[in-house]
Amino acid sequence: MSSGVRRATTFSRMPLLCAAVLATLAGCADNPMVLKGQLNKAEQQQTMLARQLQQLQDRTNALDRDNQEKDTLLAQARQQTKVADDQLAATKDQLRSLTAQLAQVRVEKDGSDKRAQTFAASLQRQGGVSIDPNNSFLQTLPATNIAGVNVRRDGDVIRIELRGQVLFEPGTSRLRPGAPNLLSDVASEIARTYPDQMIGVEGHTDNDLVANAQFHNNHELSASQAMAVYDVLVSHTRLQSNQLFVMGQGANRPVVSNATPEGKDRNRRIELVIYPERKS
Repeated sequence: MSSGVRRATTFSRMPLLCAAVLATLAGCADNPMVLKGQLNKAEQQQTMLARQLQQLQDRTNALDRDNQEKDTLLAQARQQTKVADDQLAATKDQLRSLTAQLAQVRVEKDGSDKRAQTFAASLQRQGGVSIDPNNSFLQTLPATNIAGVNVRRDGDVIRIELRGQVLFEPGTSRLRPGAPNLLSDVASEIARTYPDQMIGVEGHTDNDLVANAQFHNNHELSASQAMAVYDVLVSHTRLQSNQLFVMGQGANRPVVSNATPEGKDRNRRIELVIYPERKS
């Protein structure tokens, strides 16, 4: 090809090259806007992801709190269950104990009924003597005219009650000067009417604390007073040692309330208890 033809061809291609260059330059000029748009889009996506992440974290925290509360409630429920189980076990133990006590009471009642029958037969053999409060037995006791003596029926036994202040110096087991004579009078009537019956000598007190340093408690005081009466009965009356036994009841068996001075005075006493059983 001649140079003129090549030159003409080159000039004919210049517009195309220029257009290509301009297009390239235009593309380069548009790149920052594209990049900025992409950056904004990326930032929006990042913000959205951060928000979603925070929401997930909040839900995670809420679930953790729920789990902690559930664990706390579960622990409380287990503790309450244990307490309920312990209470149930204690109730069962009490029920077993009450059942055993009831069985023992029934046995004792059967024995008491038999003793009452024996005692009734014994009274009939002695002439039909009755032990009701207004009967001949009570009326024939010399003690009925002496202050501080009371006779009453208690189930299948007879209780002859002697006031403590008549027998003893206050708070002690020392007998007053007139106490042996009183005991002898009462014992004589018992020996005449019930010569062979077993007789309990019971000491009783009120519920006040013992003021005498000689005794640690009311049981010791009541037992000592009962022994003092026992000694008189054995040494100065017809009652025999093999038909007597001594008990110190303390404040366990009041006959009236200890709420008043009169009640306390009544509860401080010696009881001679005549049983249906005979001495061996």
